[in-house]
Order: sequence, then structure tokens, then C-alpha cells
Amino acid sequence: MTTVSLSPDPVSAEVAEPRRAVRRSLGPGATLSAVLIALVVLAAIAPGLLATTTPTHIELTDALAAPSWHHLFGTDEAGRDVFSRVVHGTRLSLGIGLGATAIAMGLAIVLGFVSALAGGVVDTVITRVLEVFFAFPSLLAALLVISVFGPSVKTSIIAVGISSMPGYARMVRGQVLNVRQAGYIEAAHALGHRRRTVLLHHLFPNAMRPLVAVVTLGVGQSIVWASSLAFLGLGVPPPNPEWGALLDSGRNYITTQWWLEVLPGLVIVLFAISVTTLGRAIRQRLEGAAR
Repeated sequence: MTTVSLSPDPVSAEVAEPRRAVRRSLGPGATLSAVLIALVVLAAIAPGLLATTTPTHIELTDALAAPSWHHLFGTDEAGRDVFSRVVHGTRLSLGIGLGATAIAMGLAIVLGFVSALAGGVVDTVITRVLEVFFAFPSLLAALLVISVFGPSVKTSIIAVGISSMPGYARMVRGQVLNVRQAGYIEAAHALGHRRRTVLLHHLFPNAMRPLVAVVTLGVGQSIVWASSLAFLGLGVPPPNPEWGALLDSGRNYITTQWWLEVLPGLVIVLFAISVTTLGRAIRQRLEGAAR
């Protein structure tokens, strides 16, 4: 009786290796960032756990009150609690960031994969289209979309998503071109795997693995851009308590009531730093696993 020894698939082993690396500790900075991000997610899911005051409650006798134990971030010109508005505005801001990043990455994956795999005229056309997008500053492209369709939550998501898509598409194309020449892709073809299997199980996960950190960074960047649009009066319309809208409403009092601008802006900055730190830590772990 002949015993057949089955060795593990080298392609599957190489794909599975990064999963073990991600489980390792991310370090104190990334851990603190993860905690801050978890608080933001909690505020988006259950804002009532962090802020018990209604964000739209008007109390004119407390208008423009400085930060105190009763109002941690002070109050605005209508006496509304700024901390409560920041907490309740997290859902809108985070939703815009996630939605815009999802749109950008969805379009980028389609354009990047088609461009890299098709090659020839298709690759040339898609590359030229992306170069046209790159000719316009991202914020200007977002302003153009909003000026056509008008300010709203959906328009902000679409505008920020489209304006950030070209950079992602170029990275996806580069990753696909790099991974398709790897030895384990050739090994998968040599083992007789179908083209679809190689694409879905080997090419796609390995090409997208380094972009996980980029997506994490993109969420923070999208929130900053959406806040910039809202600060210009082209984002989420009032009285929605969105982070950028809070900056827009408080800019008239920046020289007298500093907390209306500084404290909501500080939340945006801390969140952007947190996702950047966590994204870089994840990227380092994934790059280390790929070696």
C-alpha cells in the first residue's frame, strides 16, 4: 500500500501568514488610538451613554457659557450643550467618512483591477481619465459636485468619495501589477487553478492586503474633508450636529468664545491622528508579515 504525503499549499500558507501577524500587539500608541476610535464608535452607536443632554435643546439663559462641569464643552449662541452636539454629531461625521471611503475604494477597485488586468488601450484610457481627475485638487472636485447637486449628507458622501477615488485607483492598479508577477501566482496557475480562483483567492487578497491601512487612513481624511466642506457652508445643513457644521457655526465667535471652535476642532484632530496611527501600525504589521 502506497502512502501519499500531501504537503500544504504554499499559496494558501502565504495568504494565511498575515492573519497571524495582525494578532500581535500593536504597541502603546496604536492601542491608545484604538481606544479613542472605540469611544468614537460608541458615541456613534449609542450617544446617550456619553451625553445625556439633548443636542437640540435650547436654553437661552445659558447661551455662550464657558466650559464647566455642567457643560464640558460650554454652550453655543442658543444655549445648546456643545459636548452633547459633538457626541451626537459623531454618527453623521463617521457615517460620512465611512461612506465616502467605501465609494472611493469601490470605484478604485473596479478601475484599478480592470486597468491592470486588461492592459493595452483599456489601461491607457483609464490611466488618462485618472490623470484628468488628478488635475483638479480634491477639495475643488468636491466643491464642484456639491455646487451641482446642492449640500446634503448624501452629496457630501458622494463628493468626498469621488474626489478621493483617483489616488486609491492608482494604488490598486500598482498593487495588482506587482502581485500578478509574484511567484505564488505563477505557482497557482501551474497547479491548474482556474483563472477565477487565482483572481479571487490569491490575487485579490494579496493585492488588497497592503491597502487595509490606506483605507483606515482614508476614513480620517474623509472626515476632515467633509468637515472642511461644512466649515465653508457646503456640508450638512443646520441644525444637524455634524462636526464640521459645529465649526462653521462657531467661527463668528472664535475671538470671544474660543471653545466653540477649539474643542470640536480638537476632537476632529484627535480622531484623525488616531486613525492615522492605527493605520500605520496595521501597515507595518502587514508589511512585516509579507516578508
